[in-house]
Amino acid sequence: MTAKTTHFPVDNGDMTLIETENGRRILIDCNIRTSAEDENDDTPNVAKQLRDRLKQDAQGRLYVDAFLLSHPDEDHCRGLKRNFHLGPPDAWSKKDDKIIIREMWSSPIVFRRASKNHKLCEDADAWAAEARRRVRKFKELGCCPDLERIKILGADVDDKTDKLTAILVMVDTDFSTIDGSYDYTFSARLIAPIPPGDDQEEEMLTKNDSSVVLNISLRNKLGLDGARYLFGGDAGVGIWERIWERNINRSHVLAYDVLLAPHHCSWHSLSWDSWSEKGKDAKVSSDARSALGQANAGAKILASSDEIHDDDNDPPCIRAKREYEDIAKDAKGKFHCIADGAGDDPYELEVTSGGVKPVSKQSVTTSNKVIGSQPLHHG
Repeated sequence: MTAKTTHFPVDNGDMTLIETENGRRILIDCNIRTSAEDENDDTPNVAKQLRDRLKQDAQGRLYVDAFLLSHPDEDHCRGLKRNFHLGPPDAWSKKDDKIIIREMWSSPIVFRRASKNHKLCEDADAWAAEARRRVRKFKELGCCPDLERIKILGADVDDKTDKLTAILVMVDTDFSTIDGSYDYTFSARLIAPIPPGDDQEEEMLTKNDSSVVLNISLRNKLGLDGARYLFGGDAGVGIWERIWERNINRSHVLAYDVLLAPHHCSWHSLSWDSWSEKGKDAKVSSDARSALGQANAGAKILASSDEIHDDDNDPPCIRAKREYEDIAKDAKGKFHCIADGAGDDPYELEVTSGGVKPVSKQSVTTSNKVIGSQPLHHG
């Protein structure tokens, strides 16, 4: 199969499905609104769109090979409990028919920073509880059982992750395993969360939308890079400034063919100034723009947001859109808002030898395909 990404129409929220050339499926965030179940409501039914793109295992359970939660804001995890199975796999119910998460990708430090600011929503609490359960399972057994794996992204404070080396990914390192198995058509570099620093710095980070930041490479079966995707959750300007400071002499690690504009095309990822208060006088952070400006030739910058208008809204923000359009223009690429012109359909990109291209017709090439009873994973 050809590597592909599906960007679901979730307004100001994030929900992306990655399909590697080896057929692994990675979900990044979800924003599944119950209003879509009302036939009189025009909210796109992204839950059905997702399910139509997943495979079944030998027990008839739909699954994702991995699920990354970039950070625990509601518009990144809405619908988790309602649509995904949490708890031991033998407690899965055919009646509920929820999606199995074979491997969770989660950051304890992002949760810690978020919870200092506001009460976590019910879905975020459910994610955190399941992550803790899986870590306990790892500690008990010395390994992660199938269907209960977890990958910890970034070290926690006070040496809390020191004994989790086997499931820990440190910042500024790469990994190519998905659900316990090496996938040579995939690799990812963990760029953030920034490691814990002094108290003053930590206070700034808690106020500035700390998120997991990943640069994902999708390769073909010859091992050649096809495309690089930069995902930044809701990371704010302070985070991107720190990212540039850490990577200024290795800017290639930030290079991308596709950027999902952080925080739904928010101005606060590019500037410390308020757009609604300062308007045209608001200043761009040169370091944050540099971190987000490492576009390869022909790069695409996507906004997972509402339609973008010339007003005071943020997010999405018209000024942020203009900055991203300038970045894309310099790379001879394009900016695209997922809410524009697609109706209820997701925006799909295919990774080809000629670069990343929109899928010309909305279609699902593999729908609920059953994988045989032979074990898929090792280790």
